[in-house]
Amino acid sequence: MRGNGFKTGVFKIPRKTRLLKGDLDIAPLIDCVFLLLIFFMLTSTFVKPAGIRVNLPRTVTADLLTEGKFVIVITGEDIVYYRDKAVSIEKLKQLLQKEKERTKGVLIKADKRASLGRIIQVWDMCRELGIQKLNIATLQVRR
Repeated sequence: MRGNGFKTGVFKIPRKTRLLKGDLDIAPLIDCVFLLLIFFMLTSTFVKPAGIRVNLPRTVTADLLTEGKFVIVITGEDIVYYRDKAVSIEKLKQLLQKEKERTKGVLIKADKRASLGRIIQVWDMCRELGIQKLNIATLQVRR
């Protein structure tokens, strides 16, 4: 051992290293983060909501959809769906009976070609079961 380090062959390994003092510029790091953020935003795919496709009626005074609702879909052919499965009115009544304590209300997504009779039938069944928060889904149109 000589001086302040170990001698191994040709290389000398120092015992202490000197620390360099200076400012760390994080502007390039922020630029890279923003570029990555923009890249992932542009290349990501948007997920379409799964389910039965219906043409909702349009309205100017629609409110925003709130989460936690029991969603019933009625197609233009008057077929009633719950969780993407066709159900009879009797089966729907059983499902509503089980779920009515856990749900915050019922949202009826009826196709604009669906008969008013079928919509009223589902609406009345919900009222009969004591569900007070009933809504019909529409598309909001700008004026």
